[in-house]
Amino acid sequence: VELDALPPEQRQRIAELQQLAAGRIELDQLEAGLRQSLTALHLGKDRGDLRHLLVQLGQWDQHRLISLEGTTWSTGFTPDLQAEAERLLAAVEQPQPGDDARVDLCALHTVTIDDDDTRDIDDALSLERLADGRRRLWIHVADPGRLIAPDSPLDLEARRRGSSLYLAGGILPMFPEVLSNGPFSLRQRLRSAAWSLWVELADDGSVAASGIQRTWVKPAYRLSYGDADELIDLAPPEDPDLAELDQLLQRRRQWRVARGALLMDLPEGRIRCRDGEPGLEITEPSPSRALVAEAMILAGAVVAAFGVERNLALPFRSQLPAELPTAAELHALPDGAVRFAAIKRCLSRGVMGTSPAAHFSLGLNAYVQATSPIRRYGDLVVQRQIGAVLADEPPLSQDQLQEQLQTFETAVREGIGISREDQRHWQQVWFEAHRSGQCRAQFLRWLRPQDLLGLVRVDDLAMDLAAECPSGVDPGAELLLRVHQVDCLRDQLRLQCSAG
Repeated sequence: VELDALPPEQRQRIAELQQLAAGRIELDQLEAGLRQSLTALHLGKDRGDLRHLLVQLGQWDQHRLISLEGTTWSTGFTPDLQAEAERLLAAVEQPQPGDDARVDLCALHTVTIDDDDTRDIDDALSLERLADGRRRLWIHVADPGRLIAPDSPLDLEARRRGSSLYLAGGILPMFPEVLSNGPFSLRQRLRSAAWSLWVELADDGSVAASGIQRTWVKPAYRLSYGDADELIDLAPPEDPDLAELDQLLQRRRQWRVARGALLMDLPEGRIRCRDGEPGLEITEPSPSRALVAEAMILAGAVVAAFGVERNLALPFRSQLPAELPTAAELHALPDGAVRFAAIKRCLSRGVMGTSPAAHFSLGLNAYVQATSPIRRYGDLVVQRQIGAVLADEPPLSQDQLQEQLQTFETAVREGIGISREDQRHWQQVWFEAHRSGQCRAQFLRWLRPQDLLGLVRVDDLAMDLAAECPSGVDPGAELLLRVHQVDCLRDQLRLQCSAG
């Protein structure tokens, strides 16, 4: 159908069909003649059939992400916001408030570790060897607040978004890319504004001393995780820092484990879309990924302790204690995914609040996310609260912070829902292309035993998936998984398992 060649009345009817297919309107809201036509064609009640028809007519994108439509991410950045970003870009080299108080740490040997395709680099690591033999671990975090003023147009837009949005086809950033991939990022061999946390660990892995300050840093290298793994493994005499950082952070990790922290690292698979084609991408656990994750958790613990000591309102993240299966019950289960599934079903969701509380699965008395201010608005708020305290200025009160938190946390939840819908859709597209094959799966646990719906682990995909399973199957049982039914236009995927 060539839409422009149709009379206005028919163009309006197709627009209404698109609204109906998207779930924006109901059948009884259509004009009577169109409603009767749909009823006669048995199309009115099944949006999946209607979407198939619209695809055939060339009036529906089969990869249309309905939950994204009408959100702040769907419209991009307005011309005014782009102009504001360009204005800030031109001001990067000009002195900004607080620059004269920054500590110059450009002489520190600093590295960033990220995936190869990462462009918004918001954290870096250094190791400083002090004259008395102590080792000081530095965690540097990007400082977008140097240019983004509170309640400025770009700040309000970032608050509406809450975070960057990660989809199969790419990233919808919280800030315009000229800033997030440019002066906000800690780029190789360029002086960058940062917040830097230093930590000295005691022999048992607890924090012996720490501090936070605004700085200038200059990363010497941009490392991929593969590069970093080699440096950790080989520990070359000319560049031993990462190997030593790995030892320090392993000590820290064991300290958390002794306090109940849960370590459940497994390969993680997701579907990525390149040029419209879905492909499987698996992220394997590695020493460098564990190092970076532990450093970020350590930074969050240090920032939380800073807030607790000063009675400072921060967006603390917490998790209620859980009653886990007994050691004997866990030992009876196969190690890995099956055991982890038994633990995860006992855990409650993390919550955010303005007062500190313990985080069960991290093994911490208080925790704050603080290391991704380019990607998470809450992390930028954390930096502003710390900055106010260090500048002897009034920070946001608990009530003021709670008001902001409600705004960006609602946006974050919306973004998570969009990302899940997007990933579910591309999983369906991927399974449509692979519907004829079978793969091995391991039964983890029942989701709805009355419907024979269970959770299985597919190692070849590095995914946990819901599937119909044989009655009476036990955790750890080996199964064969196949696609029973899949239709991405109906948001439908039914997987079936049989005895392996």
